[in-house]
Amino acid sequence: MLLDAPAEAVPDTARALLGVEVAANGVRIRLTEVEAYLGGGRDPASHADRGSTPRNGVMFGPPGFAYVYFVYGAHYCLNVVCGQEGDAAAVLLRAGEVVEGAELARQRRPTARTDWDLARGPANLVRSLAIGPEANGTSMVSGRGPLQLLPPSRPVDVGDVASGPRVGVAAAQDLPWRFWIAGDPTVSAYRRHVPRRRNKPGRPGPPAR
Repeated sequence: MLLDAPAEAVPDTARALLGVEVAANGVRIRLTEVEAYLGGGRDPASHADRGSTPRNGVMFGPPGFAYVYFVYGAHYCLNVVCGQEGDAAAVLLRAGEVVEGAELARQRRPTARTDWDLARGPANLVRSLAIGPEANGTSMVSGRGPLQLLPPSRPVDVGDVASGPRVGVAAAQDLPWRFWIAGDPTVSAYRRHVPRRRNKPGRPGPPAR
């Protein structure tokens, strides 16, 4: 895992993370889907595109740290920071296969219909690992943090990797920076961002609820 490669190489880093395993709180997940994000004015879909803030500061390094954020007022997402310190880049962990601790994951994800659903989608992956904001800014590679990033037990063949647009982003929608293991049942469904419709001037909006 070359997490400290130049930030511009974040798509290659993301691709290389497929098959890598992430572990926390008794559950271990083999990554099957990821997305790459840059900063510094090079990726308008990235939290770090406009520079460092208290929220996104972890994205600026060092590599190998966890960037955990709350989204839509509903759930947390987990990213691995990569690139060289000071130049923001991260890879969103979108989905994976639970390879250890499935019973714990089922308890944390009681609505999952099958084991393939336990960590399908970034929110479900985080729930299966039972992590939250306390993991933000902790090392995933030192062996001392709540999360561990581990080498793959089953390497992924280059020919099995697919790529395409990122999911649900409002800008740079067509960058093919989402990578997944083709045909894997744990990969989440693709949903393109749909902008909200605005009412035309003079046309009343929906009634208040």
